[in-house]
Amino acid sequence: MSTPSTTAPHDVDLAQAQWRKSSYSGGANDCVEVAELGGHAAVRDSKNIGRGPLLFLRSAMHALVSGIASGAIGEHRD
Repeated sequence: MSTPSTTAPHDVDLAQAQWRKSSYSGGANDCVEVAELGGHAAVRDSKNIGRGPLLFLRSAMHALVSGIASGAIGEHRD
């Protein structure tokens, strides 16, 4: 998986980002928000959007979400 970055590559325009959050989140801004940006995905904390987003390649974000959905990535209990 790629390493996230807090600075946008020159070809990623964060001003045009359309942020969305899960329909499962409550109304208290206690979730993360995601924006699709061409070949990248941005993720930010809805409680502190001033900290800036983490940027991932879309393929890395897809692999993460797929791994969580399939149970391959998640909470492990010993």
